[in-house]
Amino acid sequence: MAESSDFPAAADIVKRPLPAYVRTALVLAFLYLFLGGVKLLESGIKGLGKDFTDALFENASNPLAGLFVGILATVLVQSSSVTTATIVGLVAAGVVDVQTAVPMIMGANIGTTVTNTLVSLAHARNDDAFKRGFTAATMHDFFNLMAVIVILPLEILTGFISSAASAVARFISGGTELGGSFDSPIKGAVSWLAGVFESLFEIFTGSETALAVIAIVTGIGLIFLTLTLITRNMRVLVADRVERTLNAALARSSLVGIVVGMLITIAVQSSSITTSILIPLAASGLLAVRNAYPITLGANIGTTVTALLAALGAGALDGLTIAVTHTLFNIAGILLIFPWPKIKYIPVQLAEGLAEIAVKRKWLALAYVGVVFLAIPLLGIVVL
Repeated sequence: MAESSDFPAAADIVKRPLPAYVRTALVLAFLYLFLGGVKLLESGIKGLGKDFTDALFENASNPLAGLFVGILATVLVQSSSVTTATIVGLVAAGVVDVQTAVPMIMGANIGTTVTNTLVSLAHARNDDAFKRGFTAATMHDFFNLMAVIVILPLEILTGFISSAASAVARFISGGTELGGSFDSPIKGAVSWLAGVFESLFEIFTGSETALAVIAIVTGIGLIFLTLTLITRNMRVLVADRVERTLNAALARSSLVGIVVGMLITIAVQSSSITTSILIPLAASGLLAVRNAYPITLGANIGTTVTALLAALGAGALDGLTIAVTHTLFNIAGILLIFPWPKIKYIPVQLAEGLAEIAVKRKWLALAYVGVVFLAIPLLGIVVL
């Protein structure tokens, strides 16, 4: 009898939450594996040869096709961080040039908003809560769409964002020339890890093509898995702080809200988590939609940190350029829309109008998600 009474205690030990220092160590380990995954992806793509990769991305040179690829890829993996890290790997490997990758990055910005829009559908049974939650979700959609509609044509015509990003990347890398590579402690550590994986792969295959395919599959798998694990652990570590910080931001200026959204997203490594936290708060009426708006915009900036880390691990100037482009695009979008009173709340007003319709016809909310995030990108890729 005494022995059987020990089992509940053992079960309690197993279920006991991990200490914060253990979770922090796990996050650092997963981050290292994530960077190794990006490096493996880059190596594998290079191993396939230029002819194969040129054919694979032949249609992506069309800016609209690239935009739709970014949207669809992000919707399918439910993470802009995975998409942008993969794009950094493609650019670092020389498969996709910076100009081709810019629309893809912008598409990832649009695609990532599908998560919080889906979260808002959970409130469909309560009209008032659904209206508030759907508005809070889709204002993010409309803001990112507005930013792309204005900035992408200007970028195509002038290259102003990618040129600025190139200058910043050269400064960060110590003056590396275009198309070149640079060394960093992160790159050295990551290259060692990728080399270990490649040595293991060589044991099982002697074919260069097979080795490249295995490296690509493993790299993408590591990127997806490690970002998921980083996000889960960081969410546990900062969950209470996130709620307190959000509430504290309400009484302050819009700029504070942007900074809060940025810092939370950097902490949890996911803009989807930041924006999805806002939806139930807005739906319940605890957070006004217009107070959630600047926090959402800050999340756009915070999510770019993942691509920057991936670029530093890859050590290619072009990869760093596209990562900086992602950051500058989101900053430019905020500067373009948010400071100006006459256009500042257009995304919120459009979202409110759509929510009014969706409350009366719930099926339109599902149709909106299907058409905007799946049908249009698929059709665009096929046609273009």
